[in-house]
Amino acid sequence: MEDNFKSLNIDENIINALRLQGIKEPTPIQSKAIPVCLENKDVVAESETGSGKTLAYVLPIFKKVEASKRENQVIILTPTHELAVQVHKVIDKLSKDSNMGITSMTIIGNVNIKRQVEKLKEKPHIIIGSSGRILELIKMKKIAAHTVKTIIIDECDKLLDENNEKMTKAVIKTTLRERQVLCFSATVTDEVLKFSKENMKEPVVLKEEQKPIANKNIEHMYFVCERRDKILMIRKLIASLKPKKAIVFINNSNGINVIADKLRYHGIKAEGISGENFKAERKKSMDAFIQGKSNVLVSSDLTSRGLDIRGVTHIINLDIPENEMDYIHRAGRCGRGQNSGVCASIITENEKPMITKIKNKFSIDIDLKELYFGNVVNEEQKKSISEIVDIPKKKKVKKQNRNNEKITNNKNTYEKSKYWNKKK
Repeated sequence: MEDNFKSLNIDENIINALRLQGIKEPTPIQSKAIPVCLENKDVVAESETGSGKTLAYVLPIFKKVEASKRENQVIILTPTHELAVQVHKVIDKLSKDSNMGITSMTIIGNVNIKRQVEKLKEKPHIIIGSSGRILELIKMKKIAAHTVKTIIIDECDKLLDENNEKMTKAVIKTTLRERQVLCFSATVTDEVLKFSKENMKEPVVLKEEQKPIANKNIEHMYFVCERRDKILMIRKLIASLKPKKAIVFINNSNGINVIADKLRYHGIKAEGISGENFKAERKKSMDAFIQGKSNVLVSSDLTSRGLDIRGVTHIINLDIPENEMDYIHRAGRCGRGQNSGVCASIITENEKPMITKIKNKFSIDIDLKELYFGNVVNEEQKKSISEIVDIPKKKKVKKQNRNNEKITNNKNTYEKSKYWNKKK
């Protein structure tokens, strides 16, 4: 018998809440992770983008949180503000639809800490956000770390890299030794596995393959051009592919607003978002994109992690990411669930080895394409189009030759008439 949420020991009121959202059956990662999480075991879980990892850890939390107790019971660490807000919305909707009264709040940096302190007086069950601000509030004794029973590290490969590992570990150390630690990502790295051995209690590793998994619903392709022509290539691709929603990724956040301005100048509804923008600006740009007021979002890797934006059909890499793992996360913003998507990279000749490296590492096909008469084609398709397009060309040449003959004949007639008139 196939797994269903009831067989996974999920309460009926939660199952009904899921039905209201059109969710009837668990995904493979949910079927694997939920029972282990409910046994209070530490878990490291890897699953492809768009496979339902958020619910894989949220559903066990709802089963375990004691709603009657007004205390902080769960901390969810995320690498970005946007992902924290998204997870909060998932929890808030599930709580309302199930009438369970489980409360949550986001704790992120670069906002007024006094307001956060005031809201924390309500003792939310679940706290979601950035490790830096959460640690600060724990030290201020505004978050009661000793009552926290579960810590989730969402996008664990990012939060446990060399830039974030120290802060993440610091948050975990403030909690009691009996707490449960859950790590989730589309790409579980060697650093994550090393962390799990040193900081988790006999962790259960749920990892289907040795290589990080690429979503099979996504078609991968790349285009070659000069660096100075990359913006022009984006415009041509958008005109050809006609994406419902597309995210354009670049490595250097300094150029985001410039690129968005150039696209808008040519009539493309584009927004820019980066970590350097103020929180209000980021929210405005993201809301415009989500609501369909713009259909192109120019971004750094800020939006490459965990975000589930409905309707994203295309990813365009203006720059190949410096870390190959980020390629999988970027591509994973499209092709969510059962939907299909396209990930197109625009590269120079010198960047071809980077494409080869990604192809080999993740065992995915990334096909060379080009734009020909406004169509995205490979070499064979280009030849077929050339044969069709050449037919009217020949006719035109033939017509032109007839015109030339007519002109020549007229000229000869004129010359002859001049000769005979002169002779007369």
